[in-house]
Amino acid sequence: MRAEFYDLIKTILVSAWIQVSEGKELVSAKVKTRKGYRTAGTVFAESGCWSMLKGGLTVDSSGPAELYFESNNTRVEIWADNVSLQPFTKEQWRSHQDQSIEKARKGKVKIQAVDSQGKILAGAKNWFTPRFTVTVFENEMKWYSTENTRGKDDYSVSDAMVKFAKQHDIAVRGHNIFWDDGRYQPWWVKSLPTDQLRRAAEHRANSVITKYARQLIHWDVVNENLHWSFFEDKLGKNFSAAVLKTHTDLIGRLTLFLNEYNTIEENEDAKAAPSVYLQKLREIHSYQGNPAQVIGIGLEGHFRIANIPYMRAGIDTLAAAGFPIWLTEVDVDQSPNQAQYLEEILREAHSHPAVQGIVLWTGWHPDKCYKKCLTDNNFRNLPTGDVVDKLIQEWKMHGVGITDSNGIFETSLFHGDYNVTISHPMTNSSSAQSFKVAAAESSQETTLHVQISNI
Repeated sequence: MRAEFYDLIKTILVSAWIQVSEGKELVSAKVKTRKGYRTAGTVFAESGCWSMLKGGLTVDSSGPAELYFESNNTRVEIWADNVSLQPFTKEQWRSHQDQSIEKARKGKVKIQAVDSQGKILAGAKNWFTPRFTVTVFENEMKWYSTENTRGKDDYSVSDAMVKFAKQHDIAVRGHNIFWDDGRYQPWWVKSLPTDQLRRAAEHRANSVITKYARQLIHWDVVNENLHWSFFEDKLGKNFSAAVLKTHTDLIGRLTLFLNEYNTIEENEDAKAAPSVYLQKLREIHSYQGNPAQVIGIGLEGHFRIANIPYMRAGIDTLAAAGFPIWLTEVDVDQSPNQAQYLEEILREAHSHPAVQGIVLWTGWHPDKCYKKCLTDNNFRNLPTGDVVDKLIQEWKMHGVGITDSNGIFETSLFHGDYNVTISHPMTNSSSAQSFKVAAAESSQETTLHVQISNI
């Protein structure tokens, strides 16, 4: 199918219902401009039913363009219906993000200040300080770090890091139990025969899971399985599903994640497209009749540029599975626009109601960071650090408010835990109280009554 449109605007969302004449094929939406072809999105299309393709792209040219739907199987016909191209200006896109943040991340709060006799105190002051902290270790929990010599587990480094995080009330994501890239196995693993590799993998999983069973919030169980297949090639195609199923009871309350890159970053990487990711989730759920298992969707987020419409369409597609979504390793390639791209990516993630957490992959190294640092070697902010500080300040509620004539102060707060301190110019005392704004309350109003005693 071909269509033409003019005066391209930077941000475009693409959607269509797709069907193929026979079988099941991966179909891509391609946009051709004067600068060449760009992939806008992909979907697995089937014969006899319609599948929704959602995608998007960022463009930097104007003029005529052509929209195609393509498959590697040239024998099948592709049928498209309800094709939609929605252009947005930068201001329109930002406005939508702000509205989504207000709706999905915040709840209304009403605080009333009274004295010990229940008398209303007008003009009282309020201070609010939210707390949101999560960390992940780059290499220290990986197999090659904890069992460099076969049979000799060494958790001294990761133990020290977990202890430090706990002392500072920082939650820890476990990264990772297995990494399917053959280049990053312990040196002694690569030459093991099948039966010994299976026993070594079982030892690894049992050892590290038991070690940190009650100290983490997540585990990246299978890392980059859509791009690599070291364990599947050697131990069978159901290895990932078996690991997730076998260790569910042992891990208990922790959420188990499939962690992958390029699912929302690169529209040209079909190996990890959102529809392919969802197919992997379905395979795991169908393994030995285990449909009830909750699997976390881990999106690494190693971006070259900020292709925000494709990112949104990808998260929309994945959100249909109903599983928790986290951006787990967010960074951006070095370029003059690095800080700008980082801000666009973080705003988009924070504004999407399906995203439950964002983790930056910005660990500092004396020589260099993976793709970006937030500070220089003297821990002075780089432009990317300034972006993060700005957004933290923007997205947390703190400061001073004045109660009205009814002793009431109303505001909208991000979901989280808060402390409120009330004081009044006519008293020599203050009162502090803690409360929580939860996601389930976002459409309701939380009312807090704080009493101040007269001295």
